[in-house]
Amino acid sequence: MEEKENKDDAELSVTNDSEQENLPTKDDGEDVKKGVVQKQNQDGDDDLDGVVMSFWDHLEAFRWVLLRSIIALFVFAIGAYAVMKDLFDSVIMAPSRSDFFLYKYLCKATASVPFLPDFCEDFEANIQNINLTSQFFRHITTSFWLAVVLACPYLIFEIWRFISPALYKTEKRSVRWVFVFGTLMFFIGCALGYAIIFPMTFRFLDGYVLSPTIVNAISLDSYMDNFMTLILMMGLVFELPLIAWMLSQLGLLNRSFFKKFRRHAVVALLVLAAFITPSGDPFTMSVVFIPLYILWELSAFFVKPAPPEDEDTEDIDIFGKLFGTSKD
Repeated sequence: MEEKENKDDAELSVTNDSEQENLPTKDDGEDVKKGVVQKQNQDGDDDLDGVVMSFWDHLEAFRWVLLRSIIALFVFAIGAYAVMKDLFDSVIMAPSRSDFFLYKYLCKATASVPFLPDFCEDFEANIQNINLTSQFFRHITTSFWLAVVLACPYLIFEIWRFISPALYKTEKRSVRWVFVFGTLMFFIGCALGYAIIFPMTFRFLDGYVLSPTIVNAISLDSYMDNFMTLILMMGLVFELPLIAWMLSQLGLLNRSFFKKFRRHAVVALLVLAAFITPSGDPFTMSVVFIPLYILWELSAFFVKPAPPEDEDTEDIDIFGKLFGTSKD
């Protein structure tokens, strides 16, 4: 009897061992997953990198993106700090003097317009420092601001390198020029803010006289706040065509939207211009609003045309698509 029970136990053990060998293991699952990815790469026309990354892998990659970006900002900030004393008088304070290189061209362009500042007369603004530590801290903050502007191409490159493994080859080709275009538009906006928007705003406000008994003595903090805010914000708002193109690629925006909501856009752009301008005066708002509206109209050429049914009805539920409440 004991020999029979031992024989049955041996047969049961062999059966369990064979069943465990047939069960899928974790390594088998990973092999299957890799095999599926490789098969998709072989069968599809657009190749992915074939690397399966977990959530923690993505978080680690993003951590390194932030670390490299911060290091780049510090490197540019240190370089800007070293040369800031030379740049401050020749570049940053240049619009406060009548020898600014663009004033002679603005003099010819605005001579016949009565409500614009007189760029033909000689002037030099009286910039004063009223706080003991302002010059030291302005040296630091201006260096960091300049580092953000100059490091913008590298920061965009880091964003591109982080998202590019998740894109197909055709998507990489299209997105690559988008980042180049976005960088170019950012610098064009900053250049426009420095060369036209800020000088016109500064000359208007500096020459505005409420009473002849009042002498304008502009503080250093007021000058720098307006200077940095206007230039940086103009660089950011020049990304509007790029944002419109991206929304169009996602199917959230088409050309008929710009036709239907043009009147609403005018009000929204006026509010945005008031937010951008630190002073909030009507003249500065008008100077900022004009390029914003031009960018709005220009954005319509970067989006896809409306489908035939939308062109007939002119009914776009973009807000429903954005917030998930679309009737479709």
